[in-house]
Amino acid sequence: MAKLIHSRWSGSIAAGIGILMMCYGIFRGEVGVVLTKAINICLECIGIG
Repeated sequence: MAKLIHSRWSGSIAAGIGILMMCYGIFRGEVGVVLTKAINICLECIGIG
């Protein structure tokens, strides 16, 4: 198990899984939800909203 974690492929595998999960989120339409939450957080930090 330790060799798998420290192998040269572990970073590539993690990046590939991350990209696949991002594509799945885009396919489900989560982009709008994330953008709305990001806008609300920014406006609350600035104090406008």
